[in-house]
Amino acid sequence: MLIAGFSTISQLNAQLTHKPTAEQLAPLQQKFIDYRFGMFLHFNIPTFMDHDWADPEAPASTFAPTGVDVDQWAKAAKSANMSYGCLTTKHHSGFCIWDTKTTDYNVMNSPYKKDIVAQYVKAFRDNGLGVMLYYSILDTHHKLRPHQIKPKHIEMVKNQITELLTNYGKIEALIIDGWDAPWSRISYDDIPFEEIYMLIKKLQPDCLVMDLNGAKYPGQGMYYTDIKTYEMGAGQRLAKESQVMPSLACLPINGSWFWKTDFPSKPVKDPAKLISETIDPLNEASCNFILNVSPNRDGRIDDNAIAALAEIGKQWKNEGPLKKLPILDAPVTSTNIALNKPSNSSWSDDMDIMDFANDDDYKTSWVSNKTVKQPWFEVDLGAIKTFNTIVIAEKNENITGYTVEYFENGKWKELFKGDNARKFKFHRFKAVKGNKVRLKLNNFSGQPAITEFQVYNEIR
Repeated sequence: MLIAGFSTISQLNAQLTHKPTAEQLAPLQQKFIDYRFGMFLHFNIPTFMDHDWADPEAPASTFAPTGVDVDQWAKAAKSANMSYGCLTTKHHSGFCIWDTKTTDYNVMNSPYKKDIVAQYVKAFRDNGLGVMLYYSILDTHHKLRPHQIKPKHIEMVKNQITELLTNYGKIEALIIDGWDAPWSRISYDDIPFEEIYMLIKKLQPDCLVMDLNGAKYPGQGMYYTDIKTYEMGAGQRLAKESQVMPSLACLPINGSWFWKTDFPSKPVKDPAKLISETIDPLNEASCNFILNVSPNRDGRIDDNAIAALAEIGKQWKNEGPLKKLPILDAPVTSTNIALNKPSNSSWSDDMDIMDFANDDDYKTSWVSNKTVKQPWFEVDLGAIKTFNTIVIAEKNENITGYTVEYFENGKWKELFKGDNARKFKFHRFKAVKGNKVRLKLNNFSGQPAITEFQVYNEIR
């Protein structure tokens, strides 16, 4: 089932057959932060196991809610003046709570036998709320985990995302978990991020893609996500950077994400503190806050959480749009072909040698020796490669003039001159071919330090 009549933004992007530009993403990012506050709903097979991570071999019969009340969920969100919901369609153990044709491990083969995603999207729309979905790449039941990923897993991910973005109408955002996290160890190449990103944009051009594990990248860099994300329960905090970025932060109202047997009797987070210490300061920083509320084994939200949400609604209102975001760089979505390739440079400062400039570690840097007047850094791609994007990430904002060259047919050619003074300098250009790329620093104050020099060939 496809729902016709997308929003004005959708109509502008309706013919999108390529990666969205920064200008196309900007109104969607603004709309997202203007939502300010939403409801995360962790409801899946872990609900019935008293653990956040379920046994991947647990049978589908484990999932046995007696009376799922999605209208109660939506009305609870409305009572807190939330703007949207986001439901865990599939968590890390691989159980799907929609009528999927990709696996038997789904709700239709449980005692419940009803499509919960379908019920959820209808209830939230009927109550005037936006609809978002959560989806885990890590899938321990189907053996989609490190060192075991096969082409069939990539096809399963694509088919499941296609179902979710085809059968349930307009989905405003897809929050993806389990990608490039220390605990999942599934890289953006193992399950190819760019292919999945482009599939999502083809199916629903207005659907924002959020990687829930993107906090490894510094606050000023938009990598593998349309929105910066911070899981506050894991200690991630909004970066205090000079450049404002559209962001999402999340916390559970209880002590963990999925329902536990002691939740009805344990105090939930204090509504007044949630407002003063979390919602308001995050909104001020252009960050949307999503509060997790866990339905119980009956499929209803507990009374203590319902009361807290109503109290939030008494004390907090959505006061309208936040300050307008600047036009930002479109996110990086492809593979860094310069990663860990042989590099060279002018004289380095002590141990901070050239290898630290392309190691995918933002805590290390190549630092130019103070005595060098015209520092340079180059990377050998190992073979003739096509590329159309370069990102220069500084440790500090002190480089204001530079030249990038590429080596083709035995000689260096100038690619562009740059004067971007930001810490992250994104440059997109018409594709060229070369086997080496060189950065020459022309103007700088202080000691130049490059944390990452990255080369990409993006799909456009």
